[in-house]
Amino acid sequence: PPASQNNEQGSTLRDLLTTTAGKLRLGSTDAGIAFAPVYSTGTASGKSGRTMPNILDDIIASVVENKIPPNRAPKINVKSEIKDEPKDDRKCIQDDCSKLYSDIQYSWICDKHVLWLRDHKNNNNWKLFKECWKQGRPVLVSGMHKKMNFSLWKAESISLDFGNQQADILNCKDSIISNTNVKEFWDGFEDVSKRQKIKNGETALLKLKDWPSGEDFKAMMPARYEDLLKSLPLPEYCSPEGKLNLASHLPGFFVRPDLGPRLCSAYGECVAATKDHDIGTTNLHIEVSDVVNILVYVGIAKGNGVLSKSGVLKKFEEEDLDDLLRKRLKDSSELPGALWHIYAGKDADKIREFLQKIAKEQGLEVLPEHDPIRDQSWYVNKKLRQRLLEEYGVKTCTVIQFLGDAIILPAGALHQV
Repeated sequence: PPASQNNEQGSTLRDLLTTTAGKLRLGSTDAGIAFAPVYSTGTASGKSGRTMPNILDDIIASVVENKIPPNRAPKINVKSEIKDEPKDDRKCIQDDCSKLYSDIQYSWICDKHVLWLRDHKNNNNWKLFKECWKQGRPVLVSGMHKKMNFSLWKAESISLDFGNQQADILNCKDSIISNTNVKEFWDGFEDVSKRQKIKNGETALLKLKDWPSGEDFKAMMPARYEDLLKSLPLPEYCSPEGKLNLASHLPGFFVRPDLGPRLCSAYGECVAATKDHDIGTTNLHIEVSDVVNILVYVGIAKGNGVLSKSGVLKKFEEEDLDDLLRKRLKDSSELPGALWHIYAGKDADKIREFLQKIAKEQGLEVLPEHDPIRDQSWYVNKKLRQRLLEEYGVKTCTVIQFLGDAIILPAGALHQV
């Protein structure tokens, strides 16, 4: 392309950084890992203590702050950068950061793979979050519903306001999607007698998939959109205007991922009633960007064939749970609503190989271009999760999401719900 075009848009990373230096207001290493979240609502370790994304942040900061000319490459000694970096990151994770962050209420769950921030109001949460995020670990923040207008998120309220809308509704038992009236879904959310039946007379396990999403969410539900944004956890990272949210600093000509928000709703208690928990409302998959998922409402369905609240709790207790999660289950003030199984991105290839192996065992055709994770074709049940551990050494991180919990996942982390 002509040189003038290069100068205008930046044909290389160096050109881009130098031509947009004035627009990118990035700090130095204090920025931590850049964060481009997908707002979603729903009814690594190393001896150096230094990870590649942080080195990239340093390069970006160096180019932006010094405005290095396009014909001069920045001279950065990666080895010395790593050598000179304080080793507090890993030590902090291992020692629970008890001295550095004594003013923050937090715990570690899932063998210290997940950080649980227990006080959503603490303005210093982001400091501990940053240390955990450098390790690529999921984070749980509880109590977000206390900041929200709860009446906006009730099933009957949404049905009343938007019942005449049409949307794609997925039957999770047989993966059939239909364009259906939204009212039909919401009317059956807590009343089983009003739910659809499938061929053999069973109640359909329905999921209202990503409705509404993105700009449609803001246009259709402005009050709920504003309620969600003011209630986001860790606003420094998650808010569209957050100072550590890289997406807010990207030039306009970048192709951005769908940053949401989007509403995901499903009939969950039917899943708990299935044998061996063989069905999920969201199959195993990977998001292309970081995601925060807030559980804004949990309905207790009534009717024949549905587990009682105590029955659902019993099903949760059958899972391989952390002691702190078991304690939360016994707390009458807590309302569990979703069961998550999370895997680190580094295990993706092992999991992919395992699922292809299982498919062959079951006599399914495995095509060369078939990717079981990309295609979201598997919900890994309890028996398969055990085999995955025994045969590939991949352990499942099991998390229960209670009402008001925000689960924050780094891009690349595998999960099913």
